[in-house]
Amino acid sequence: MRESSNPVFRSLPKSQGGYAQFGTGAAGYGTQAVHADPYVTQYPEQRQAGVARPMTIDDVVTKTGVTLAVLAAVAVVTYFLAAVNPAVALPLAMVGAIGGLVLVLVATFGRKQDNPAIVLSYAGLEGLFLGAISWVFGRSVEIAGGSAGALITQAVLATFGVFFGMLVVYKTGAIRVTPKFTRMIVAGLFGVLVLMLGNLVLAMFGVGGGEGMGLRAGGPIAIIFSLVCIGLAAFSFLIDFDSADQMIRAGAPEKAAWGVALGLTVTLVWLYIEILRLLSYFQSD
Repeated sequence: MRESSNPVFRSLPKSQGGYAQFGTGAAGYGTQAVHADPYVTQYPEQRQAGVARPMTIDDVVTKTGVTLAVLAAVAVVTYFLAAVNPAVALPLAMVGAIGGLVLVLVATFGRKQDNPAIVLSYAGLEGLFLGAISWVFGRSVEIAGGSAGALITQAVLATFGVFFGMLVVYKTGAIRVTPKFTRMIVAGLFGVLVLMLGNLVLAMFGVGGGEGMGLRAGGPIAIIFSLVCIGLAAFSFLIDFDSADQMIRAGAPEKAAWGVALGLTVTLVWLYIEILRLLSYFQSD
């Protein structure tokens, strides 16, 4: 059994078995999913009550689409609010970032990933954060003579380009999700987290002129660090897809698709921010 690099997926049920086929035949789920032994052992109360059907790929796509639609709608409204009143940009970004983090922790450690209210509330809060922070980055680019619209459009297209590209990589089996691969990604994520926290602490104490180790200063080190983060986020999608596959093969109940949607959205948000930041470095020169 493999552990996901995404904390949201880690507490979701997994199945034993080999490489699954995300998006290939899962929509019909059929007899293999319905009669899979893990469904009987992991969800006996649902099976006995007859109230839960197995999760399908269609459920994952639908729930993820709804979650991203809420996030995008709130982000657009927030962006224009910040454009009208720049003073609200940073407060909205802080509220969204902190609130989103709290809900992810509640969902993860409280095992409430399948609660649609929590998932959609997270999407709304992250919409506040993304809308406000996109305006902040866009404004910095405009001051340097660039285009905020071009920056954001490129970041959005690149984010979904990476997402669908990694989906193709997963479906074709070009990169297999093995325990060793997962351990490498998890180690990389922990390393990046330690560096981020260290950079923040050093910056707070004025080291490097308030820029810490320079991981977010826009120089060569910052560019390399952003590329590493983007790479880790991209490879994390493979583990997320595999986790979703294991749940489908285990016959997880339909509502578990909300947990998958939450996990994918967390990774997408991180990827978008890193791409947006990287593009801003080049367009601010």
